[in-house]
Amino acid sequence: MNPADEITPEIFAHLVRLAELELEPDEAEYLRRQLNGQLRAIHEMASIEVESATPITSHGVPYPPEARPALREDAIRHSPNADAILEQAPETEARYIVVPDIPHTDLE
Repeated sequence: MNPADEITPEIFAHLVRLAELELEPDEAEYLRRQLNGQLRAIHEMASIEVESATPITSHGVPYPPEARPALREDAIRHSPNADAILEQAPETEARYIVVPDIPHTDLE
């Protein structure tokens, strides 16, 4: 284990239990190393000094306002194919497509 690892095997095992994952020991160690590598990369990027005037959304690709497409106005447009689309649905109710419930279990 690298002394700089933030995610120790114990912490990772706890996260695996919380996520209810079933991992082989070699898979778990591989993923733990990958996560620590990503954390190191994030810390390296966070250590880069950026001028306070730089906007948060700024990135390396210039995107001047004149290059942006104009926003279109939101407008309701009725489809001439609505009836044909609804005819393909296995079940409809008041012109809405009925979908089955997604089975789930409550977490304790």
